[in-house]
Amino acid sequence: MQDISTAALSYDNMNDAHPLYVRSPGGRYRLATDDQVLAAGRVAAESLIAVSDPMAQPKAVGRFFQAKLAGLGHECAAFLYLDTQLKPIRYIEQGMGTLSQASIYPREIVKTALRLNAAALMMAHNHPSGIAEPSAADLALTRHLKQALALIDVRLLDHIVVSATETTSLAERDQV
Repeated sequence: MQDISTAALSYDNMNDAHPLYVRSPGGRYRLATDDQVLAAGRVAAESLIAVSDPMAQPKAVGRFFQAKLAGLGHECAAFLYLDTQLKPIRYIEQGMGTLSQASIYPREIVKTALRLNAAALMMAHNHPSGIAEPSAADLALTRHLKQALALIDVRLLDHIVVSATETTSLAERDQV
C-alpha cells in the first residue's frame, strides 16, 4: 500500500486515495470532481506559510509552491513577493503555459515588484512531466530575471522547479 503522507495527487494516482465528498448548495453530498479536489488543495496550501513569518526555510517554501502548482496539466510560473523582512506580500501566478513551457516576461515581474513595493521575491514553476530538474532555459530565465530585478534593487532569492513528488531549489544549488 502506498504511503499517503508522501503520495502526491496527480492524474496517475488519483484512484489510489480515499474518495472525497463535497456538499452541494442544497446540502447533499456527492463525490468531488478532480477540479474541486485540486482547487481545495491549492487553497489549503496557504496554511503552509504564515504571513507573519519570514520566508527563511527553503523546504517550507518548496512545499508551499508544490501544493500550489503540482497536479496542474500545464506549466505555470508563480511568484511570492516579499517585503524587507522577507515576509509575504502576495502570491501571484503570472505565467500560464502549455504542457512543456510557460511564458514569463521579466518586464511584467519588475512592474509587479515595483507596484507591490517588494524587496525580494521567490519564483517557482511546475514541470508537468514529473521531473523537477531545471532545463537550460530555466537557468537562462533565472539569470535574466535576476539581472532585471537587480536594476530596481529587488533580490531574486530562489527559483524552485516543482513536480508532483519533488522540488528542486536553484538557490540550494547556487544557481540563482
